[in-house]
Amino acid sequence: MTTATEHAIGGAMPRQRHGLAAMVHDSWVVAKRNLRRMTRIPEIVVFGLMQPVMFVLLFSYVMGGAIQIPGTQASSTAYTQFLMAGIFAQTVTFAVAGASAGIAEDMTKGLVDRFRSLPMTRSAVLVGRTIADLVQTAFTVLVLMAVAVLVGWRIHEGFLKALGAFALLLLLGYAFSWIGALIGLSVRSPEAATSAGLIWLFPLTFISNAFVPVSSMPSWLQQVAYWNPFSATVQACRDLFGNQVGPVDSAWPMQHAVLVSVLWSLVITALFSWLSVRKYRSAVG
Repeated sequence: MTTATEHAIGGAMPRQRHGLAAMVHDSWVVAKRNLRRMTRIPEIVVFGLMQPVMFVLLFSYVMGGAIQIPGTQASSTAYTQFLMAGIFAQTVTFAVAGASAGIAEDMTKGLVDRFRSLPMTRSAVLVGRTIADLVQTAFTVLVLMAVAVLVGWRIHEGFLKALGAFALLLLLGYAFSWIGALIGLSVRSPEAATSAGLIWLFPLTFISNAFVPVSSMPSWLQQVAYWNPFSATVQACRDLFGNQVGPVDSAWPMQHAVLVSVLWSLVITALFSWLSVRKYRSAVG
């Protein structure tokens, strides 16, 4: 039998749940609703794939031969190995724009008011949305990995470590989806949410080790890049994929990249999930 939440979205008779069980179940119902929407509008997935694929091709073939990694000669092959961890991390974090626009759209179309009238946990709307975004992000990264293999990228440290890198990417993407949720709840239209969800990401991704070595930056900017949560995940993925090109930076966050990546993702998730749920409750009354 289904709950009142499922009944309102297309189920049958309601059944009551309480506490954590209710939150988990209601979140999964909302997540399934968002996943079904993605399959019915495949353009969402297709256009979400186009941008990272374009970045891979442009950076690999246009800029790869001109960018030299310390300790190596400038070549597109070496740069592709250096680049891909950054592209993967950029892809999972740029999903924040979709999360913010989707929640803003639900708010403006009154869907959230409909959920508000149901006997369901308030946080389930946001948790369900972020879970659905996580599933879409995982699919995008898998497709992007196939494209990366075609342009010469390889995994050198085995399946288990690669799986760990994949988990770190998804953890970072999930953390950033909560930032997107807060943005979507704070603006008045999906268009504004898309812009607000992307504009701050560009300096975050480029002031990092994703596309160029940090050593090429001014000394005052290097410390910002080293402590950037984006840089930690990129370095951790390079280590786990076996894609380290040139020497590893001696900065503490780069020497302990896996630990720093996990800590950053957990802190961001905890902070912005709390802020988002608080904002949601005040928005719906």
